[in-house]
Amino acid sequence: MEETNDSKTAAENRSNLLFFVLPLVAAVIYYFSNPKPQDFYNYTFLVAGNLLHGATGLSETPPTWLNEFVPFHGHYYSVFPLGAVLSMIPFALLAAVGIIHEMPGSFIAALIAGVTCYYLLKIADTYEISISKKILLTLAVLFGTWTWTNLAFEGAWQLAIGFALVGEVGAVHYSVFERRPFIAGAFFALAFGNRTEVLLTAPIFLYLLNRNGRKETEKLDNDESESANTLNRNIVDALWFCLIPFVLGVATLIYNYLRFHSFTDFGYARIPGVLNEPWYNHGIFSLTYIPRQAWEMLWKPWRFVDVFPYLVPNGFSSSILWSSPFLLFLLRSGSRDKVLKYLSWVAIALLTFLLWIHGNSGGWQFGYRYATVLLPWVFVILLETSSKKISPLEWAVYVFSFAMNAYATWLFHWTDYIKP
Repeated sequence: MEETNDSKTAAENRSNLLFFVLPLVAAVIYYFSNPKPQDFYNYTFLVAGNLLHGATGLSETPPTWLNEFVPFHGHYYSVFPLGAVLSMIPFALLAAVGIIHEMPGSFIAALIAGVTCYYLLKIADTYEISISKKILLTLAVLFGTWTWTNLAFEGAWQLAIGFALVGEVGAVHYSVFERRPFIAGAFFALAFGNRTEVLLTAPIFLYLLNRNGRKETEKLDNDESESANTLNRNIVDALWFCLIPFVLGVATLIYNYLRFHSFTDFGYARIPGVLNEPWYNHGIFSLTYIPRQAWEMLWKPWRFVDVFPYLVPNGFSSSILWSSPFLLFLLRSGSRDKVLKYLSWVAIALLTFLLWIHGNSGGWQFGYRYATVLLPWVFVILLETSSKKISPLEWAVYVFSFAMNAYATWLFHWTDYIKP
């Protein structure tokens, strides 16, 4: 019995060490992934600093490279949603007291990678698969996808998507695997506050919370007289989940009104010249964009050139399947929890639809950076359909994915082979 207890203690110590070491390693790699971070694309950082002084816009003309500021009634306003600005408030406070003097893009990207890694590993740890597979699937999201190269740009656009990724992963964890409605709602607010399309998945989170609440009640008692209490408990939990998102939603509408005199105007269409760009020939959103965006996200190939390095991706978009072929494992049959798997597919479908009706695939990027918001649901499906151990085919496909994304990170951030 003593040996058994000792072995359990040793296993717990190894697990705790893994939850510290792996996120730290991920954070360090992200921190050093780009020797020339684009901290100067600091839209949200600038606005967060202004917000601390009670102003929603800039009174002075911003630098020329910050060309997405919108001039309106004598001031310049960012088109980033309020949640993206609030995410930068802690760093703006550090600047206000003189600890830092510019947006710490490398540190923020590293922080995002570390926290994301931690929660991915927490989710994976709830599944009965080998520890090596838990590590592999966790690292695949961070280093086997376009997220690595894009987050390492470290501009305001990329960091906003990174914050959304953290928010989604945290919301999934605290809605499904460690049920804490208020914390889940806080993470969900972080997600949709940075990427508004995530709001479409709110009903899915609420259903999962409700379903898991019923499961917890069934474990406690099976008395039918408790059904009313169960209903009340689920309503209360739903309210706790919605509290911070509701406050942020209302605050965002007010923020929009203060900027553009309209509750629903986020200002994107007001960016000078944006509606004259060829990819917005049917407006910002249109069903006619779906075939083009589907091609750019799923099929658009890399190109061969006559000189080294011979094979390079397009700098404005390329297929996520070419560089992350492990995504094809999403098509495997079976699951441990069918409802969770199918709802994950619904979330992917909803988010993909909104991405595909948007005219622009994301500007200068590797792969299809907007698809980062799909990854938490991708991760859940991969876990749901996964075998316990890593097969030789999986080793080959995942190693190829790591290599392709490391290559892309090197091309974009360490060389001049790909230029805007």
